[in-house]
Amino acid sequence: MPFDPDCAALVTRLRDLNLPRYETMTPLQAREAMAAARKAAALVPPAIAETRDMVAKTADGSLPARLYRPAADAELRPTLVFFHGGGWVLGDLDSHDILCRRLSLAGKCNVIAFDYRLAPESKFPAAVSDAIAAVKWVIENASALQLDPARIGVGGDSAGANLAAAATHQCRDEESHKIAFQLLIYPAVEMTCSHPSHRLDEVGLPVLGSTMLWFRDLYLSSVDEQRDWRASPLLARRFSGLPPAYVLTAGFDPLADEGAAYVSKLFDAGVPVLHRHFSGQIHGFMTIGAQFPTTEEALFNIGAWMQSF
Repeated sequence: MPFDPDCAALVTRLRDLNLPRYETMTPLQAREAMAAARKAAALVPPAIAETRDMVAKTADGSLPARLYRPAADAELRPTLVFFHGGGWVLGDLDSHDILCRRLSLAGKCNVIAFDYRLAPESKFPAAVSDAIAAVKWVIENASALQLDPARIGVGGDSAGANLAAAATHQCRDEESHKIAFQLLIYPAVEMTCSHPSHRLDEVGLPVLGSTMLWFRDLYLSSVDEQRDWRASPLLARRFSGLPPAYVLTAGFDPLADEGAAYVSKLFDAGVPVLHRHFSGQIHGFMTIGAQFPTTEEALFNIGAWMQSF
């Protein structure tokens, strides 16, 4: 399949720029490069009724968070607990601020985004532990935050979707914190990186198979951890009893096959799952291509789905 027109223009521009790839940098250099690219893009965040920075004090430590509300009223609405992507190495509340605003507006829902400990300073399972603690904190503090405890979902993009999936499995297993839905945007769910799509190697794409290997090896400490379900939710023993899922995948993405495999696992276990595959798009198009027509379409569909809870 060819690139979508909006995506093709971006890839051509990236090829012309010939920027150093993340996997050729140190983690600090990669973080600086991500911040510089965001500054250069100079995108204007959409206006939203409320944003509020806060700190979630959990048993495992304090986690920075940001609450988004789409309207200044007392109406109870669905809430999405969101974890940012960035390969467990990059990203923060600011890198995904625009996406979180747009998800809140599209879904007419609250969004609470969380930072978590990054690798390589904090290796697996630190990020997973933070994600699980964050979800539990939101559910336990729903009344104080003026949230509907029965309509709290979990989501993220890429590595953030990995953390969301792992937290969803853990909460299902413990039967103590009920999650209403899960939103997995081009999820990283299998750390052996052995699917055919991991061989993706095309000049100009922001994320290749080699990029994911670089992220993975900074995040994990051993080969054995690749098969730990908390790192690779696709390898979890049980999928029954998980909440309804929306899974988004992209054609020019090394994670496309594992995302599709995760959809199959959910479907086979009887979990309601909606899979939207954007064959002409790249990994990261929801943030890199914030003004793409395709991104607008994806946001509209995700928003309609979240409004159903």
